[in-house]
Amino acid sequence: MKKILISDNLSEEGIEIFKKTPGIEVNVKTKLTPEELTAIIKDYDALVIRSATKVTQEVIDCAEKLAVVGRAGIGLDNVDIPAASKRGIVVMNTPGGNAVTTGEHTIAMMLSLVRKIPQATASLKAGKWEKTKFTGHEFLNKTLGIIGIGRVGSIVADRAQGLKMKVIAYDPFIAPEAAEKVGIVLASLDEIYSQADIITVHTPMTKETRGLINAAAFSLMKKGVCIVNCARGGIVSEQDLYDALVSGKVAGAALDVFEEEPTKNLALLSLDNVICTPHLGASTDEAQINVAIAIAEQIVAYLTTGEIRGAVNFPAVSAELLAAIRPYLTLAEKLGKFEAQLVTGGIKEVVVEYNGEILNYNVAPITISLLKGLLTPILNESINYINAPFIAKERGINVIEVKSSEMKDYTSMISVTVKTAKGEIYAAGTIFGRQDPRIVRINKFTVEVIPEGRMFVMFNYDKPGVIGNIGTTLGQNGVNISRLHLSREQIDGQAMVVLSTDSEVSADVIEKLRKLPNVISVADLEM
Repeated sequence: MKKILISDNLSEEGIEIFKKTPGIEVNVKTKLTPEELTAIIKDYDALVIRSATKVTQEVIDCAEKLAVVGRAGIGLDNVDIPAASKRGIVVMNTPGGNAVTTGEHTIAMMLSLVRKIPQATASLKAGKWEKTKFTGHEFLNKTLGIIGIGRVGSIVADRAQGLKMKVIAYDPFIAPEAAEKVGIVLASLDEIYSQADIITVHTPMTKETRGLINAAAFSLMKKGVCIVNCARGGIVSEQDLYDALVSGKVAGAALDVFEEEPTKNLALLSLDNVICTPHLGASTDEAQINVAIAIAEQIVAYLTTGEIRGAVNFPAVSAELLAAIRPYLTLAEKLGKFEAQLVTGGIKEVVVEYNGEILNYNVAPITISLLKGLLTPILNESINYINAPFIAKERGINVIEVKSSEMKDYTSMISVTVKTAKGEIYAAGTIFGRQDPRIVRINKFTVEVIPEGRMFVMFNYDKPGVIGNIGTTLGQNGVNISRLHLSREQIDGQAMVVLSTDSEVSADVIEKLRKLPNVISVADLEM
């Protein structure tokens, strides 16, 4: 008998699927404290959560039988995925179940904001008739600036076009042709800030997007702009937003998410030109039923047949094939993630070449793993082995597989060329021993790089003193180099340095590296 614990509220339709499946026992225990969860998790084979339950390293350490964690929804900020993966626990989510709901909520917040509906409602219920106080604005011919046009952002764009708005969008990882097909004009961030009447964000929370909308961004915006955030708290700096609202630079803000949830920022919420909801983007009956049914069906399939669907840390392959190609899945994902952080511009084409003994296996899952690695730094939590090919297609990325039984420098090798409108980058990798991934070529440079942790890829002119300057700069700022790889090109006198560090390197130190003599470029990577 497989035991399933549901620790957050789940629609009855999902619970019924578990109840009707032979060999499965389901227990619903919500509002557990962390201590209560760690005390009982050892008895369960599966855990079903939403956003409240935190699946931490401590929980996973106590989960003796746990085989799968299923999130009824998209966000997995509350799950320690690396810890789960290390224990062989499949982590699943349902990324498509609430995209429409979140997109519609964004439109509702926009309309409510510009027509001042919440304020007018409160005034009327207080016995007042302040008709002239709540004059609003039309959407017709206004410019909507969307930052991030993934699933939700695209839905918002579609609905806004139906309201006869002009839609411009910033997304550095989508090809212009793909945006043009859906009637979206791509723009730079500065163009979004300077032209948009309303700005809405739909990006994942990453180190690049944290605090993206800040004082500097507000200074570039039109006076009277409106800000909407139904994505993730922290993308918009709450303090800088408060200042912009008080000064009048920003006419109003509609917020569904906050830096801390439940939010304690009463100063921001108390402003008359702020409307807010308690993270309701995915909260409709339809969405909750959809994600409940989806996660229940995925978990039942996994527990009863071993089929993996909707996983974010394992591909959808048979157990036998997975055991054979797992090292190459890891290598391919690392190559994709590596190149995604080096490339600039919207990705147009990805060429994957397989050489040698690896062609004894079906390489399709390996290509999917590479796309997952490539897209994850761009879209983060929404990418898994199931949806990566579809999202690549939606974004106009042409994926080409080239297969050759010819053995090059290694018995098996994966080579990847990523092409954008601004150029291309090439990297190749192989497996050392039985399962250790290595990057063995970057553009024209031969290396043997372990792709893990915090890394820097630096191109420089092959002149004396460069390596010494790099080491001195890092050392003076308390940064220890854990690995260092050098490669030279005799023809054009250029060289490359790939190094890993034991600790985080501040933006100030990175800028110092960029300004060193004979340094051409510095890329900061997180593997």
